Amino acid sequence: MTSSVAMAGPSYGPGVTDTEIKLGQTLPYSGPGSAIGIPTAGGTAALLRRVNEAGGINGRKINLISLDDGLSPPKTVEQTRRLVEADEVLAIVGSLGSAPNTATQKYLNSKKVPQLFVMSGSSRFLAPKEFPWTMPWPVSAERVGEAYGRYIRQAKPQARVAIVYQNDEYGREGEKGIRKGLGSDADRLIVAERTYDVTDPTLDSQIVSLRASDADVLFHVSISKFAAQGLRKVSELSWQPVQFVDVPSASIAATFKPVGLEKAIGVISATYFKDPRDPAWKDDPGVAEYMSTMKTYAPEADPFDTNALFGYSVAQSLVAVLRQCGDDLTRENLMRQATDLKQVPLSLLLPGITLNTTKDDYAPIKQLRLMRFNGTSWDSFGEIMTIH
Repeated sequence: MTSSVAMAGPSYGPGVTDTEIKLGQTLPYSGPGSAIGIPTAGGTAALLRRVNEAGGINGRKINLISLDDGLSPPKTVEQTRRLVEADEVLAIVGSLGSAPNTATQKYLNSKKVPQLFVMSGSSRFLAPKEFPWTMPWPVSAERVGEAYGRYIRQAKPQARVAIVYQNDEYGREGEKGIRKGLGSDADRLIVAERTYDVTDPTLDSQIVSLRASDADVLFHVSISKFAAQGLRKVSELSWQPVQFVDVPSASIAATFKPVGLEKAIGVISATYFKDPRDPAWKDDPGVAEYMSTMKTYAPEADPFDTNALFGYSVAQSLVAVLRQCGDDLTRENLMRQATDLKQVPLSLLLPGITLNTTKDDYAPIKQLRLMRFNGTSWDSFGEIMTIH
């Protein structure tokens, strides 16, 4: 790891003093994305509280101002402008959602404000030449979809594939990735596709329509609320396809519990995380530290919720970058360090997976592993897949 410690003394950007690093964030604490936003916030807050209690970053406490945007782009714009212009934060970190982050991307880049570790699977946040101040955190929906499609092509070459996906950039990229993974046979294998809008009350009509296609594989490129609705309707119809849910929806708490755990048995997803429920990690120091941190600093949050793991890991990533910055806590150096991560370990990532970025490749994570829900927890299977 590199460090840019200014020899002539500290160098500060907006929001930074000798005692504080002020950052901003928008999350859906209300609305259709709240089942994701609230636990994500819990994981982030827990890690940052622990770090601050231990003295912060070189004596500076992290002050993350996290505001509710309801997953509504106009609200995100309003809240982000407030954070940048009124609160004068150093950077926007870990904001959630494709459409909300898209709505602020040009504004933040024009202001040269880091839009760091965007919590979205859209590859539009992987465009360093056009948007050099924007960096995502999760593996993109397109890359995840490609991994799923590749698996089906090998495991079930005569599959009849149906896809339901969110009618926005995130959903379309997931669908594109599935097609890419299925390869030259995609048009033959895909027998039906339907979309939904985040304002739709239910997915019932889409699932009924897909059921009529006699598909035996169903991909849900959906956030938790709609993945849960889709799984529930599939069960009501006594339809039994092999089902995949996207990484953001691989939450037992937010997606499967509302449906009924027994109705989600066999669902496949992907991960780059250790599962705290998995007995394989019961003696793992990183998992033990995570569980202890959540219990102490965010007791109201469910530590087994996948979204809490995401929030915690994004916060760890942020801390790693801030440590690399040393006393040069300017916006320019923050991005310089964020684009120079070399094998940075995070306690909850699977063994062999680390953060790696360059000035030409802003994707911190490029590997994942498939997993299948057994009614209680996830069972990983297959080898770790690298997706470029």
